[in-house]
Amino acid sequence: MIDNKNKIFFNASKKRGVILSTTLVFAIITISLIVALTSWFAIVFKTSLILIAKEQAFHIAESGIEYYRWHLAHAPNDFTNGTDQPGPYIHDVFDKDGNVIGQFSLNIIPPQNGTTIVTIESTGFVSTNSDVSRKIRVQLAKPSFAKYAFVSDSDMRFGEGTEVFGPIHSNGGIRFDGLSHNVVTSSRADYDDPDHTGPNEFGVHTHLSPIDPLPPANVPDRFDVFRAGRQFPVPAVDFSGMISNLADLKNLSQNGGLYFAESGGLGYRMVLKTDDTLDLYRVTSLMPVPHSTCTNNQNQEGWGTWSIQNSVFIGSYNFPSNGIIFVEDHLWISGQINGARLNIAAGRFPDVSSNWRNIIINENLLYTNYDGSDVIGLIAQNNINIGLFSATNLRIDSALIAQNGRIGRHYYRGPYSFNSACSPHHQKNTITLYGMIATKNRYGFAYADGTGYSIRNINYDANLLYGPPPQFPLTSDNYQTISWEEVK
Repeated sequence: MIDNKNKIFFNASKKRGVILSTTLVFAIITISLIVALTSWFAIVFKTSLILIAKEQAFHIAESGIEYYRWHLAHAPNDFTNGTDQPGPYIHDVFDKDGNVIGQFSLNIIPPQNGTTIVTIESTGFVSTNSDVSRKIRVQLAKPSFAKYAFVSDSDMRFGEGTEVFGPIHSNGGIRFDGLSHNVVTSSRADYDDPDHTGPNEFGVHTHLSPIDPLPPANVPDRFDVFRAGRQFPVPAVDFSGMISNLADLKNLSQNGGLYFAESGGLGYRMVLKTDDTLDLYRVTSLMPVPHSTCTNNQNQEGWGTWSIQNSVFIGSYNFPSNGIIFVEDHLWISGQINGARLNIAAGRFPDVSSNWRNIIINENLLYTNYDGSDVIGLIAQNNINIGLFSATNLRIDSALIAQNGRIGRHYYRGPYSFNSACSPHHQKNTITLYGMIATKNRYGFAYADGTGYSIRNINYDANLLYGPPPQFPLTSDNYQTISWEEVK
């Protein structure tokens, strides 16, 4: 006989056990989820705090960069945070209520000799988490006068056979019949081209076929001449304001540089050498013209052969530590450097036109390295001349400035177009410039009748923009950001 009462009790107990087991399982799962979620929220919260701290550290590091940018605007030559002591330089950072929220630590790397590039490393820390930091590295620099491959204060003409790599600008008009790989600009909307008669032409124009139309016609693209285009009118370049002060260079040459007074002859010959020395000679005589009819028939200022016949050795000198060499006489220069940064000037005082001195380049002047570590600046008070007896194929690696005159070669031919009295030296093959040209007056290495260098290659050295020769003139006193990166 079955005891139904006990059976019912047993079944009820069994059900309660199942319910209790199920409840326990769900409780364990719930507790596990709560613990997991709590741990997850704790991790998320901790991670959020770290992310917030990192973001704060980043902004604190940026504030260090902005602080020193402000400091340089007021003290452009102070790279020690006003302490005259090596860094790092640590500053507290406050919130709006005056509470310290962190610090930035600055490491300032001053410009190398001859450059304007300042490196600022700013590391930001937050008070709430000493383990968190962010580091930013920024390079600031002042752009130099060498922002152009070619810049002039006068009307210019670039003839056929001229190829220019780099920007070109003139405060006058430009006739360009060569090939430009960068933009060509003029401050003139139109001008009267002095090489021919007729109406005004565009501020930048070409006579390569088909000749440009006259204003006010639309300006054709002419990609065959202006590969990067042409722009006119544009604001004038402050040429006089950017010309280096020769008196300052003279003073620097006498205080840590090399200074040479009047030669007692016709000038100096200087040969630069790759062992960081130079040989100096006194020029005693110049080459005569090949024939008496090789004359200055165009009445050019300062005409002559500008070519050395005899010179006397004076001595050898080490390159100066500040890179400044000043010669108070005419200067013939050639040679090669290797890892040097030099600025060489020629002038005579008082600064009146009868005293102005020239620099002459008849032989190669070369770099060994083309990565910015080799730099030569040549600043002539008057002209930079290429003489009659110059090299048939001439290369000049340098930034050239003719302060009051022009850069180029005189017209070497007889009084008539068919006269070859200066032959065979009136015609040369190729001149190649790696650097830049700044000339007060009209430049030229060739003439329309074939006299001079038939091929002219002007290659812009982009390293000069922020790494010019020592004490080279600048286009601005304000630092510009040229690179930015987070390094940590």
